[in-house]
Amino acid sequence: MATKAAVREIDGVAVRAPSQSRRRVSSNKPKKTAILVAQRIVDEIVDQGLEPGAALLPERVMLPRYGVARGTLRESLRILETYGLITIKTGPGGGPVVADAGSRPLASVIALVLQMSHTSFRSIVDARLQLEPLLAKEAAERRTQEDLDALRESIEEMRAAIDDVGEFLDHNHVFHSAVAKAAKNPVLFNMVASLNWIQDGTAVGIDYPAKTRNAIVSAHRRIYLALEAGDPEMAEAAMRIHIGEFADHAERHYAHVLDQPLRWDQVDT
Repeated sequence: MATKAAVREIDGVAVRAPSQSRRRVSSNKPKKTAILVAQRIVDEIVDQGLEPGAALLPERVMLPRYGVARGTLRESLRILETYGLITIKTGPGGGPVVADAGSRPLASVIALVLQMSHTSFRSIVDARLQLEPLLAKEAAERRTQEDLDALRESIEEMRAAIDDVGEFLDHNHVFHSAVAKAAKNPVLFNMVASLNWIQDGTAVGIDYPAKTRNAIVSAHRRIYLALEAGDPEMAEAAMRIHIGEFADHAERHYAHVLDQPLRWDQVDT
């Protein structure tokens, strides 16, 4: 018979201990109270189904609710703000607000870890070359009309922004994220969306001249048609060619960039 997990309090914060079967070997170092409070706030955001833009409780209510000092609570909120989960509005009526985190915070964390392991920019390109064709194949099998509409709109927006590199690259990210989303695999979706922010390459000097931007739009159109036709093999091949063309472009013109170690500050979050 299953038993309820024990509940203990740390500095006034109720913490549910994991069942014995779920325990993992770890250090005995207790978590900081600020981390525990941050985790509890996230639990409440999810459990209550709060959407981006929803205001959280004001500080004066949070303090007695969590039973912690003001400094600890503010540290908890800073942690969540750093991860892109909330924003802090200032002024009258301000306070913590649920944010639309998206994949950029994850991209930042990944870039930080990769910098510490001396990972090159080339490894990011190789990872996307492995992952994105697989996702395109799955997207062709699982996409909905809503997915197709989002992809088609993204291509139209890219055409409209063809002379604005920054806006063009934003829509480029939207397209690749939409393909990953259509595959209906949230884990791979967030990984690919994060890698796309890192692989952009503009921060390390990779340029996207007009010829390249037009070629990207054409490649996206071919991928879209394969997805619309529900053809997994065609979609996989079209995406592999597309990512491969970027890799070839970078190899020809920016080989020195590909071999540079990735840096955390090169990810715009």
